[in-house]
Amino acid sequence: MPSFKVFFALVALGAVSAQTAAAQGRLGAQGAEGAPNREQQWLVPSPDPDNAARAMLFRPPGDGPFRLAVIAHASVQNVLLRAQMPQPEYHALAAWLVARGFAVLVPERPGHGATGGKYLEDQGGCDEADYSHSGHATADEIAAALNYLRGQSFIRQDGTILVGHSAGGWGVLALAGADTPGVSAIIAFSPGRGGHANDFPNQVCAPHTLISSAAEFGKSARVPVTWLVAANDSYFAPDLSRKLADAFRAGGARVDFHVLAASGSEGHWLPESEAGVKIAGPELDRALKKR
Repeated sequence: MPSFKVFFALVALGAVSAQTAAAQGRLGAQGAEGAPNREQQWLVPSPDPDNAARAMLFRPPGDGPFRLAVIAHASVQNVLLRAQMPQPEYHALAAWLVARGFAVLVPERPGHGATGGKYLEDQGGCDEADYSHSGHATADEIAAALNYLRGQSFIRQDGTILVGHSAGGWGVLALAGADTPGVSAIIAFSPGRGGHANDFPNQVCAPHTLISSAAEFGKSARVPVTWLVAANDSYFAPDLSRKLADAFRAGGARVDFHVLAASGSEGHWLPESEAGVKIAGPELDRALKKR
């Protein structure tokens, strides 16, 4: 007969397995489609097997198969602000992509909003920030959602694009070197981590570490990147963003870097607004044509 400790461990393992099975069993669509663009709530896998990620899915009319676009959202280091984040939707950007034939998935990563769970992409303190770790952790979260959607019958196996914003953009840069079948282009809006250090505009935690991590990501990158930043971005200003893009390119990556017109009072949020997407539209169209 097993000891009490062994028995307890077996019970605990069974409970974890049951939780994992429950989390995986409820994946997929969570309700009816709505407007606009067939908006629908989904649950998709995350690297934390006990915690499925909430996601919004948008689709063109018809049965497909459609090309897939995955939008990776911005983040914050503050745990309270992360917990209070509304579910990211990027309505204007999603509508722009749906109009061009894409099904668009916007997954909420663990540690954010209603998805909750462990925050897997923590970069650590300001002076000792580990930007490589945070980028690869974000990449893993994006890949888990991406691979699940690629298994759906209405998704094409080619022509996928990844769109990342801020910390999400940092994640898609890290993912550029991974084995991601079918991904043909990456679009990164102001990618980076550690912006607004101590809540000060144009201050970034350990910028030299950020630049060296960009170079590391570029060494293994296989997918061409379009890198976009607004002229009035105070999180990763154009000068710093150019240095990051140059470091990424020096590692061997293919990068088209563009400074866009100023957007609103803070250009960092350009991809979240209709006016911002209109500003970015010409470069987005060029990025898709190059694909």
